[in-house]
Amino acid sequence: MQRKNLLTILLLAVFAFTAFAQKNNELTNAEKKAGWKLLFDGKTLNGWRGFHKETAPAIWVVEDGTITKPKGTAENRKLGGDMITTEQFENFEFSFEWKISQAGNSGVKYLISESLPPTGGGAIGFEYQVLDDDNHPDAKAGINGNRKAGSLYDLIPAPADKIIKPVGEFNQSRIIVKGNHIEHWLNGKKLLEFERGSEAFKQHIAQSKFNKTAGFGEISKGHILLQDHSDQVWFRNLKIRELK
Repeated sequence: MQRKNLLTILLLAVFAFTAFAQKNNELTNAEKKAGWKLLFDGKTLNGWRGFHKETAPAIWVVEDGTITKPKGTAENRKLGGDMITTEQFENFEFSFEWKISQAGNSGVKYLISESLPPTGGGAIGFEYQVLDDDNHPDAKAGINGNRKAGSLYDLIPAPADKIIKPVGEFNQSRIIVKGNHIEHWLNGKKLLEFERGSEAFKQHIAQSKFNKTAGFGEISKGHILLQDHSDQVWFRNLKIRELK
């Protein structure tokens, strides 16, 4: 009898966990009430298109509930390109999960405007770096590690003691933009924050590759962009809420 009771309790616990565990690419009732909305439905690329294009680049696909961009090859490179949201956002909290391939490099850019001319084929704007820190050479470039995962690319480094998952596992990230105040988070920990227009931030720009880029960091409303940097990358649970 005791064994049966124990088995019943275990089964009920498993059922309860399964019933209440949040599924990928879905919002809980609490999230809906808090104003969150999905930017990826887990099945299609609705709400996304190519940078300066009307449709999503063919290289981006939906696979096992993720948006993924396979590794670039000579054959598929002409099908590639960065992908942006059809909507633009101003004050927001953006949450997303990502995993990178071995020695991979990608990024999530935000406050992207198509009015600024791209440099080297890429959109101009702030970038949350997505990288395999252990194996990609970009981790050793820049200043004080400001090209490592979670950093504001080439501007502000993420701390050395950040919590990051191994290659092949998903990390959870957040970007918060409220006026001139911006934050990067990784796996529940704030990595960095800065104030656009401040003297400290102007100094970061002066020391970066963007020091002669007209209009850099001045856009107040723009698209969110998933970067095609040739390597394979996966994204899921992309959701956003506007901040008052």
